[in-house]
Amino acid sequence: MSPDDLSPSGGQIPLDGPYYDLLRPGMELPRQPGVTLDSGLCAIYQALVGERLPLVQNRRICAEVTGSDAPLVSPSLVMALSVGHTTTVSRRVVANLFYRDVRLPHPVFQGQTLDTTVGVLAMRDGRPRPDRPPRGMVLVTCESTADGTPAATYQRCPLLPTRGADLPGFADDIGSGAATDHPTGGIDLDACAELVPGDWRLSLLGPADTWAVGRTVTDPLRDYIDNTPALLHLTHNLAFVHRDAEVSPYGKRLVNGLQVVGMAQASLSRVLAGMATVVAWGYCNHTGPVFEGDLLSFSHTLLGETPAGQGRVRAVRVEATAHRDDGPAHVLDWTLAAVTP
Repeated sequence: MSPDDLSPSGGQIPLDGPYYDLLRPGMELPRQPGVTLDSGLCAIYQALVGERLPLVQNRRICAEVTGSDAPLVSPSLVMALSVGHTTTVSRRVVANLFYRDVRLPHPVFQGQTLDTTVGVLAMRDGRPRPDRPPRGMVLVTCESTADGTPAATYQRCPLLPTRGADLPGFADDIGSGAATDHPTGGIDLDACAELVPGDWRLSLLGPADTWAVGRTVTDPLRDYIDNTPALLHLTHNLAFVHRDAEVSPYGKRLVNGLQVVGMAQASLSRVLAGMATVVAWGYCNHTGPVFEGDLLSFSHTLLGETPAGQGRVRAVRVEATAHRDDGPAHVLDWTLAAVTP
């Protein structure tokens, strides 16, 4: 690697990387600039995904329910920013294999500043194949704080190409994401209940609904996904595949999966009465590519629920379908823990 390949700061991360064979377990990646979550940023996000949570949209209701003078920041925006910050490790990502142990332990409110750290936990060489360049899996740990308080903690596993022709020989046990056959989608409802603020007056969000466990509700409102570069810029997402069609295996830009998740959360808030926030994910599988201009539809299945604070926490499975000229394609299978009256 020549000096011209290094970042201007003099670190060992090249401007066109990092690549798999330049990383090592124990390495902490450079931090991206922290972001203050003001009303303008939240309004842009609202325009991109169609946010619907009342605690996000209505300052008065948020104050009555939570006691905060500032509105809640959408949990999907917190995750989009956090994951965007972690793309210092995944600018060259081929695919993100899984998210794991996603927790949103404390609510974030407008005016707070989000900072994120990302470190390499483990690495595993991919199986060599003659029809493609070598690549490997990188398990990273991610933590975002809002004014120093933990706001999002999780692990993710990007698949990265090597820069050189040889694999470095890592064979760590990386594991996998949450099992999709778990009865509540990989969500520990009792543990999630402990993340619900006990003083939130959730009954002010309206009466509890009668959504039965096991029932699937399809949102009749389908929605186009567009303006996708705006979310990348907003969230500091540096993944090449979302910006540059020439590096995409599909010959066109791949939509950031967190924009699909944001639209999925907005859809859930339309069908789940009184939804307050999200405190955890079970698993998040991007089962197919999404492209700008796709028409998306969403279905929601209640997997389980338990009392939490002055309300309930509910495990929900959300699936998304992209409708195109060549037919429908399943693109998202996501489970989350939502808080309701």
